[in-house]
Amino acid sequence: MTTGFSSNSCRFADYFVICGLDTESGLEPDELSALCQYIEATKFRDGARGLASADEGENFEQSPLRRTFKSKVLAHYPENVEWSPFDQDAVGMLCMPKGLAFRTQADTREPQFHSFIITREDGSRTYGFALTFYEEVTSKQICSAMQTLYHMHNAEQYDILHTPTTPRCPEDQRHLHPHPLNPHPQHTLLPTPSISRLQRFNSYDISRDTLYVSKCICLIAPMAFPQACRKVLQQLHQAVSSPQPPPLPLESYVYNILYEVPLPPAGRSLKFSGVYGPVVCQRPSTAELPLFDFPISQVFELLGVENVLQLFTCALLEIQILLYSQHYQRLMTVAESITALMFPFQWQHVYVPILPASLLHFLDAPVPYLMGLHSNGEGDRTKLELPQEANLCFVDIDNHFIELPEDLPLFPNKLEFIQEISEVLLSFGVSPEGNPLHSQGQAKHRGFRSTDMVTDRRNGNLASSPLNSYLLRENKTIARLQALVKRTGVSLEKLDVREDASSNKDLKVQCDEEELKMHQLNIQVREVFANRFTQMFADYEVFVIQPSQDKESWFSNRDQMQNFDKASFLSDQPEPYLPFLSRFLETQMFASFIDSKILCHDDEDKEHTLRVFDSRVDKIRMLNVRMPTLRTSMYQTCTNIDEAEKAIEMRVVKIDHTALHPHLLDMKIGQGRYEHGFFPRLQSDVLSTGPVSNKWAKRSAPAQWRRKDRQKQHAEHLYLDNDQREKYIQEARNLGTTIRQPKLSNLSPSVIAQTNWKFVEGLLKECRNKTKRMLVEKMGREAVELGHGEVSITGVEENTLIASLCDLLERIWSHGLQVKQGKSALWSHLLHYQESKEKTDAAPAGLGHPGLIHDTERRKSDAGTALAPLKVSLIRDMRHIQNIGEIKTEVGKARAWVRLSMEKKLLSRHLKKLLSDHELTKKLYKRYAFLRCDDEKEQFLYHLLSFNAVDYFCFTNVFTTIMIPYHVLVIPSKKLGGSMFTANPWVCVSGELAETGVLQVPKHTQEITFECQNLGKLTTVQMGHDNSGLYAKWLVEYVMVRNEITGHAYKFPCGRWLGKGVDDGSLERVLVGELVTPNSENEDRMCRTPPMQQSPGMMRRFVTISPNSKPKLNTSQIQEGVGEAINGIVKHFHKPEKERGSLTLLLCGEYGLVWALEQVFQHGFKSPRLFKNVFIWDFLEKSQMYFESAEQRAVTPDENWQTRVRHFCRFMRAINSTSRNIGKDGKFQMLVCLGARDHLLHHWIALLADCPITVQMYEDTALIKDRSLVNSLIRVLQTLQEFNITLEASLVKGIGI
Repeated sequence: MTTGFSSNSCRFADYFVICGLDTESGLEPDELSALCQYIEATKFRDGARGLASADEGENFEQSPLRRTFKSKVLAHYPENVEWSPFDQDAVGMLCMPKGLAFRTQADTREPQFHSFIITREDGSRTYGFALTFYEEVTSKQICSAMQTLYHMHNAEQYDILHTPTTPRCPEDQRHLHPHPLNPHPQHTLLPTPSISRLQRFNSYDISRDTLYVSKCICLIAPMAFPQACRKVLQQLHQAVSSPQPPPLPLESYVYNILYEVPLPPAGRSLKFSGVYGPVVCQRPSTAELPLFDFPISQVFELLGVENVLQLFTCALLEIQILLYSQHYQRLMTVAESITALMFPFQWQHVYVPILPASLLHFLDAPVPYLMGLHSNGEGDRTKLELPQEANLCFVDIDNHFIELPEDLPLFPNKLEFIQEISEVLLSFGVSPEGNPLHSQGQAKHRGFRSTDMVTDRRNGNLASSPLNSYLLRENKTIARLQALVKRTGVSLEKLDVREDASSNKDLKVQCDEEELKMHQLNIQVREVFANRFTQMFADYEVFVIQPSQDKESWFSNRDQMQNFDKASFLSDQPEPYLPFLSRFLETQMFASFIDSKILCHDDEDKEHTLRVFDSRVDKIRMLNVRMPTLRTSMYQTCTNIDEAEKAIEMRVVKIDHTALHPHLLDMKIGQGRYEHGFFPRLQSDVLSTGPVSNKWAKRSAPAQWRRKDRQKQHAEHLYLDNDQREKYIQEARNLGTTIRQPKLSNLSPSVIAQTNWKFVEGLLKECRNKTKRMLVEKMGREAVELGHGEVSITGVEENTLIASLCDLLERIWSHGLQVKQGKSALWSHLLHYQESKEKTDAAPAGLGHPGLIHDTERRKSDAGTALAPLKVSLIRDMRHIQNIGEIKTEVGKARAWVRLSMEKKLLSRHLKKLLSDHELTKKLYKRYAFLRCDDEKEQFLYHLLSFNAVDYFCFTNVFTTIMIPYHVLVIPSKKLGGSMFTANPWVCVSGELAETGVLQVPKHTQEITFECQNLGKLTTVQMGHDNSGLYAKWLVEYVMVRNEITGHAYKFPCGRWLGKGVDDGSLERVLVGELVTPNSENEDRMCRTPPMQQSPGMMRRFVTISPNSKPKLNTSQIQEGVGEAINGIVKHFHKPEKERGSLTLLLCGEYGLVWALEQVFQHGFKSPRLFKNVFIWDFLEKSQMYFESAEQRAVTPDENWQTRVRHFCRFMRAINSTSRNIGKDGKFQMLVCLGARDHLLHHWIALLADCPITVQMYEDTALIKDRSLVNSLIRVLQTLQEFNITLEASLVKGIGI
């Protein structure tokens, strides 16, 4: 092809296709699609079924007129074009997705238009536009074959007439879908059928009836111009169906559209001639949003704004989406609109807006998909067996209904966004609530602005506001909007319904008025959507991580790289955006968007979408002139609607190009004649090649129409760049999308098996990447140079990652299911397992209350130092989940079980156990299922095993309100056993979420199991006794507390006496605990091993029985200790709030701040007599007395000193007057905590260093007397001043300050 525009498809259409009945091969049942339907139908057949359901099953028992027969591609012109090879299978399937349909004269036979899309394996797309109409069957053989089928059918099926059912009226038959093209759809059901009538509708009598069969003419085009193509096809059909023959032979018009009509250049409009009238199409320029020519208003009319936004959110989060409608064109319009509104992002996964019946097994695909399924038009959603619903968004388009997956986050600023869209829709007279009945008639497809309202308005009798229209008065969304409007002060009363000619009163528009309105509404809605992303990601470039290595190695390691600093980006976002954004940043579409950003350095290089988006972002940045990272949740409305609309109007007012008119071709005499009412096969010799030299191209092609530019412009609107980049991104980034598109061709079992094999590989790869990503996030730091980012994981992000792991598990478990039961495939498998195990263990030996261990005898032996290990049992964990009343759904239960298993580090082990029941797996899954591929399954479990390397609290932190059993065990010292102990002990356990209140512990067993609301991670245990009986002295080594559901055990070391007249005279103590990491080899000894030492330079603190045996530390060790303790607190506050550990541990735990200051005050402390202990508290009390007397004597160095003294004495008095028996060391701990909270510690150290009491009670070498050491200590303590320290209630109970 050398001439003009035909070099690399710059032609408007590539092929003209005719599909229909091949009279030579006769009637072939469409086995694949019929078989699929038959299988679907037989699943539900219990006993006799009614006619209606037989009809729905579309199985072999159906009346022959309702069966599907194979359609063939009868002809296509030209034979082939190099840039777009003709795919006969795909075109045949999609032109007539349900095969041939037969009708008699009693049925309606309106022509139906639909469009479709063919996605090739490389991701490039071709569009098809098909008009299906009915022609009389002239072949005697076909008619008599149909008659024979009827005789056979009637013989078999006579009894079905006696079943009382409500059959469908033929106006609503399955192959004939009322569509916007069909102005008068009649949806009526017959109340009760009379036999005679039924026989008439369900029969065919060759002598009495005329038989009609469906035929389809179709254009295959490189770009989607559905409006123009519909006109062309309708006019071609009209040419054969109208009494007068058309002015020229049909070949002239087809030749014209194939060879003489170019694609409009970017930013230009084009006019060409159909058979009866002109057709106008236009294409946006490179600075505008990409080409989109489907009526968005129809989507809003069918679903309503609220549902559209929910569906949009699901698409952005790459949730599986299944559209369901009895109109092919609706499926296509909704799918194309939703993907177009995503600008600048692009759907990266399986995209099949019309799924042919023979490809139903694709619903099994364990990957994100957006598919459209044809319905029978008979509310049969309940009969629809979908392999996977745990993470599915199901959209019943015809019934204005949408089913969403659980816990779908809200789109940011949802209410304001809905309001902005509604205002646009209302100005065109489209109800934001949607009006499904509206969009069924053609009138509403035509008049997007409801013309009645507009004309009424002109006559002056419309109520002052469109919101008063009856459609909107009752409904919730609008009520919410009006409330919002009052808050924001926008008045909806001023909102005008546009008058019809408002925007173009004086303009002479070259295209259909309705079409212009469609374009205007489209661009307005699209601009509003695009503006959301430009606002949300206005400063995204700041967070793009540019690769440090060269391109090659970047590509080869692509899937281990992070290309975007998610944590920093999220930390800048307003809180309400986080649930949505944290999930969105994990999607493939976002990753690909950032990849394309990284790969193109200059504007020339950029893909069209990226270039347009970046220029908009720059504009916003200019307007806002604010710090690039300063985020605001103020809602910014769209400002560039007008200019976008003007560009369109300009193009249709002044048409830029006009194509050649159709003309007579060089045909032989007698060619080009045809029979009225039949669309003929055309003369292939004249249609096989284009003109040798193209006058059109020479005459008006502007300079920019050179080959390279043409390819470039073409690519922009197809979202493709044909250079290496596209290939690279695809190769490097096929995470879990090993299979992009189903191949619409040879569907032999081997092809299906191969497809499933690709799915299995894809799932495994996705599992590997997910586990890796989660571990890196959790442990992160090691691979900063690999672009993994420095910041560790946030709570929101961890939740997102775990939720996406749950989705992956659901997808794996629903791949290759034999029969689907319930919404969650994983939970259903677990239930089967539970059932089979409970049958085998019919009598479980003494489980008692599931999950609680009552075992009081085992404390005699040496192993009594620890808690008895919890049994590891998959069933027991299931029961825990089943006992949680708050979790109502199966999907919720499955997720809770996964979270619990992750937290217990048993996920891999449990799933291995579940899958070890091979009989059960065989029963539930087909041979090709992922779970029956042994190698892949092993690898998958191995990947999950790696989660055991890190601690997750994903169950405890999420289910905060559930009741949890806890087990408390007090371990007294073995040396001075508590056997004679007579008092009654008590404990009170506190966690990050709640505390228990005082619990009495039986003194003989000293352990207790109790149930209370989830305490979260445990932090402190307060314990004490009532000092009753003869021997009320108790030496406690430590206390163990275990969460009996998650198995987390905490150890609270004590090593002190509780009793009057012993140690510091304390009857109660606050103990600070740490999580014990079980030593898997010998779990029974898990508490023996001391916790990891925090810093090698520190000495372990011994259990002290008398203060004299304390190890002596030198001053540098003490300084180091204080530094470490303060450092821990500083680090704590530098972490994001969601990731901070326990502050109590840093203050009062081992080597915490209290311990460090204890060392300071004990250094060089004089101990007067051998048997009398002196405590730091005694020193502090003496100092207090001195200060109080000094104040009275008015020995006041300065004002500052007085304030400090006053504070110190006030705190001392408050602690001393508390009713609690906390002992002297307990009081010191309380003073340090309060001093840290109120930022007074450094003042007090300075006071005490200068106090005369210090001189008496300390040696000369004491640290507190060394001026320089004290100054450095004060400096270190001052660093705490910038932090807002909040103390746990258990630390300061009973103190009123």
